[in-house]
Amino acid sequence: MWKSGWRDTVWSQLDQRRDLIVIGGGITGAGILREAVRAGLRTLLVEAHDFASGTSSRSSKLVHGGLRYLKQGEIGLTLESVRERERLLKEGRGLVGQLGFLMPNFRGDRPPGWVMGLGLTLYDLLALHWSHRHYDADDMRELCPTINERGLLGGYRYFDAQVDDARLVIRVIREAVREGGTALNYARVEKLLRRNSGEVCGVALCDQTTGRTVEARASVVINATGAWADDVRAHVGQPPRLRRLRGSHLVFSARRLPLRRAVTFLHPTDRRPVFAIPWEGVTLFGTTDVDHGRTLENDPVIGDGEVEYLLAALKYAFPGLELDVDDVQATFAGVRPVVDTGKSDPSKESREHVLWNENGLQTVTGRKLTTIRLMAHAPLQAVRARLPGKPPFDPNQRMLTPSPNLSPVEHLADPVIRLRLAGRYGADVTELLAAACPGELAPIGDSAALWAELRWAARAEGVAHLDDLLLRRVRLGLLLPRGGLDCIELIRPVVQPELGWDDEQWAREVEAYARLWERCYSV
Repeated sequence: MWKSGWRDTVWSQLDQRRDLIVIGGGITGAGILREAVRAGLRTLLVEAHDFASGTSSRSSKLVHGGLRYLKQGEIGLTLESVRERERLLKEGRGLVGQLGFLMPNFRGDRPPGWVMGLGLTLYDLLALHWSHRHYDADDMRELCPTINERGLLGGYRYFDAQVDDARLVIRVIREAVREGGTALNYARVEKLLRRNSGEVCGVALCDQTTGRTVEARASVVINATGAWADDVRAHVGQPPRLRRLRGSHLVFSARRLPLRRAVTFLHPTDRRPVFAIPWEGVTLFGTTDVDHGRTLENDPVIGDGEVEYLLAALKYAFPGLELDVDDVQATFAGVRPVVDTGKSDPSKESREHVLWNENGLQTVTGRKLTTIRLMAHAPLQAVRARLPGKPPFDPNQRMLTPSPNLSPVEHLADPVIRLRLAGRYGADVTELLAAACPGELAPIGDSAALWAELRWAARAEGVAHLDDLLLRRVRLGLLLPRGGLDCIELIRPVVQPELGWDDEQWAREVEAYARLWERCYSV
């Protein structure tokens, strides 16, 4: 699946009529594809860039219940989120894992610590799982020795979960394709096809790698492009309705910002919650919440003011580490869409999802990665009457197919590695292990990624460009200094033959990746 020549095969079949076309290869589009295929629909997913290349690879890597939304009174959203978090923890072991959080309480915090305690109590009650606990200042210092001692009153421990967001998208899409769906990256929608009545009935596509074009038709078209949803809606003459908010993160090596647990606290300037998260061998710190503006690039860039804002918070919470801009290993920024209600504070806009049916184009946007299952079912239920046979959609089915049990064979004796690979690759894991060359089950540098993952991604995961491989399939662009460019000559012999690139193409791809990384992922 997705091996050599797969793109030509898919393009040759795009003129076949489908039941459903999904525009957008992020987490929402992936979930819709998965559930539609499961219901027996002939479904095509198209993505203008790479799978998960938008917001779905630029999140905070959290599968969380939305503790902050309790403050805004969105109890229903929080209830749904905590229950979906528990489902993903059970279904996605090895990919979705429990993450302990510390919430220190400092003198002058607003709201004060006892209010936070009440919020965590409600959070646990909604999840039907009691996990939080209060600690005094001495215990907090023991749990997090680098925390600021000045004004520290104590704090709380609670649990959420984390994930490799891009890997979750890829796994969901591949499971849908394995069961009969079609997914194509680098297929841009140039226009929407419409019947004489004006109803949308398909898409005109352009291959971003070769320039070839084709028209694909279907009974229903769903717009699941997230922050780009207004751009697609413009094809049917609809005005913008979304507010694009940028959330940016700094990435540090675990040596410079060493944490055993995530730490969340209130920013000293505006009292917004921010958090430091250990992830895949590095530490992420974020996030901001600022208006991005109308122009939306595929690779948004952190602003200078955001860097200063985040560093100020780090210096406040971890003064002894003396972190500054030179310690930042990488950055990344994502843009999330919310319905624009004109609130002066972007953080107060609702994260609830919305559904719009305009001239037959069904748009879905909003919410977050945690609620992938709910986000998939909502638009499908909305268009069910227009689909052939009006198929039922079972909301109780699991999103992820159970992973195979890997035996502790000699070359894979470490149970942590076995669980990691099974969770990230699902049914593909046995082929991945068979493809691995001697020594490739070792980690790449200080990251948690393995050399075997690089080989498999290059061979079978629809990579068209080097940034697909290093930023989304295997996250070396965030996990290694300079995005992995310092070890590119070690990466080359593993992946170049699998990709089928000659030396000239390899050189072009490395140069393009280096420019992209320096422009969009460095400070």
